[in-house]
Amino acid sequence: MNFIMDVAVKANDFLWGAALLFLLCGTGIYYTLRLKFIQVRNFKASFNATFGQLNLRGAKAGDDGMSSFQALATAIAAQVGTGNLAGAATAILSGGAGAIFWMWVSAFFGMATIYAEATLAQQYKKTIRGKVTGGPVYYIQAAFKGSFGKILASIFSILIILALGFMGNMVQSNSIGNAFTAFNIDPLYIGIAVAVVAGFIFIGGVRRIASLTEKIVPIMAGFYILGSVIIIIMNIENIGTAFNQIFTGAFSSNSIAGGVLGITVRDAIRYGVARGLFSNEAGMGSTPHAHAIAKVKHPCEQGNIAMMGVFIDTFIILNMTALVILTSGIPLDGALEGVALTQAAFIASFGNFGAIFIAICMLFFAFSTIIGWYFFGEINVKYLFGQKAVIIYAVLVMIFIIIGSKLKVKLVWELADMFNGLMVIPNLLALLALSAVVIKLSKELDRKKTKNY
Repeated sequence: MNFIMDVAVKANDFLWGAALLFLLCGTGIYYTLRLKFIQVRNFKASFNATFGQLNLRGAKAGDDGMSSFQALATAIAAQVGTGNLAGAATAILSGGAGAIFWMWVSAFFGMATIYAEATLAQQYKKTIRGKVTGGPVYYIQAAFKGSFGKILASIFSILIILALGFMGNMVQSNSIGNAFTAFNIDPLYIGIAVAVVAGFIFIGGVRRIASLTEKIVPIMAGFYILGSVIIIIMNIENIGTAFNQIFTGAFSSNSIAGGVLGITVRDAIRYGVARGLFSNEAGMGSTPHAHAIAKVKHPCEQGNIAMMGVFIDTFIILNMTALVILTSGIPLDGALEGVALTQAAFIASFGNFGAIFIAICMLFFAFSTIIGWYFFGEINVKYLFGQKAVIIYAVLVMIFIIIGSKLKVKLVWELADMFNGLMVIPNLLALLALSAVVIKLSKELDRKKTKNY
């Protein structure tokens, strides 16, 4: 295990150095400028398109795709997971409170990136054997013709299967297991239970996945936001200090968030962007798999809806976690990490109910992410190996869920960061290569809207 940890840490030091952070944020900045601040211009349209579809829940998903709301719910199911509970806590400990500021920055520009991802996923989706499918592998091939495009697409497929289907889902089960240790329940038993239930959902295919996500996502998000708002109000006298820690820590050479000293601005940026990516997945190439099969009239319509996923994930839910931790007054000395730190913050205000509250939230957040990430990986398994390999993939995911429930938090996160960083590269290369297509489609939809007025 020590050897694996050393490899992962060294790989992450290289991957999450200046080059990858520049590529990730640079892509978001580039699209923000070329699309004339699309995340600001189209925010109202994004909000209305998203929440105006709540009455469409229950629509049947099938071989021809799913409703636009179901696609967003599936994407948010993947986005809103341990990154919002354990990830925010890990970022604060590793990068100081300032890491939260850099999460905001990466999310703001990430809204433009995910707009491009969803638009391209729609533009290049395919119908294979009567079933609609899509994702980065198809727009990577469109961006780079010939053998290079096929090789790059295959590399991306392998990386996303490892990053999300296996390593990523280990993170989710690990956090669920850790949340229930407060009740003296062996994480292994939790991992087995989660694997069995998840396997039942996997077997049901896209219909069962869409049906689950559109029901569970609004409920779990609302439940967590309500609990967090109550705690923040209870500790309202600390809210000014919390924001001061965030803004000062973003540019200070040392963290003032608590007992963790020696944290540099580089650490704040590295962990803020890394955890932000793990949380909202903008630029990672994961959520386009869901957005590709949405039933919309124009590709950019789904791009608008995709932006709301990043907004909900980072600016609302992740912020709730950060503010609860920073206003709770609990020591940030490294004695607690991951979901245990978040749980302690809730216990400080809610007492023993805080542990129960976080355990329930973690169960739903992480489980929904497991379903979403399985689905994204499955699309790439089909792309590489065909339909027959899906059952093998499902079984392997279940095994990794069980294994992940027992591993150390640090190791699981380092592995997830490593594979996430690797899969970002081919996806962003394709996004940059196809920027002219995104801009053309965006202008096309703008003209249609103008004619309708």
